[in-house]
Amino acid sequence: MNELNLDFQKTALVLIDLQKGIVSMPGGNTVVDNSIKLIQKFRSSNGFISFVRVAFHDGKDALAPETDHPKNANKIERPADWAELDPRLEVTESDYIVTKRQWGAFFGTDLDIQLRRRGIDTIVLCGIATNIGVESTAREAFQYGYNQIFITDAMTTYSKEEHESSVRFTFPKIGKIRTTEEFLAQVK
Repeated sequence: MNELNLDFQKTALVLIDLQKGIVSMPGGNTVVDNSIKLIQKFRSSNGFISFVRVAFHDGKDALAPETDHPKNANKIERPADWAELDPRLEVTESDYIVTKRQWGAFFGTDLDIQLRRRGIDTIVLCGIATNIGVESTAREAFQYGYNQIFITDAMTTYSKEEHESSVRFTFPKIGKIRTTEEFLAQVK
């Protein structure tokens, strides 16, 4: 694996759905722990950090197509703090927060324009769930022409098979794959 020659002034850390209602899933604490290491590196390098969360105004703004999946997530009662970002992340006023209403972080949000206005051409991506919010965001970012680095131990999903499918078959076609430690060792 080659060293990553990153310019932190042109690179954003984008963290997907690390919110109270989602990080409680299996593997969520490891994702948060590794994300904190990435956040610290970006803060010390004056990099741009964007936290993405999913939230709904009244539920009518959630996607609700008919599917073969028996569980309709749009009908689930969520606690009042479900969409609040995990406090361990220590979000600051200088961090950019995106609220999405679907899987991907670009569609229906201003994430792309905020990145472009800052001259960002590379995204370091992590979060939950690997094959849903993270992969949807990654596919959108690829179509917008962003370089991407996927931090695979700072993401998780509902099963090992789902996680591995994204990591093995999708991410290598649209970016670079690293663990947290590999990333931190390869950037200056």
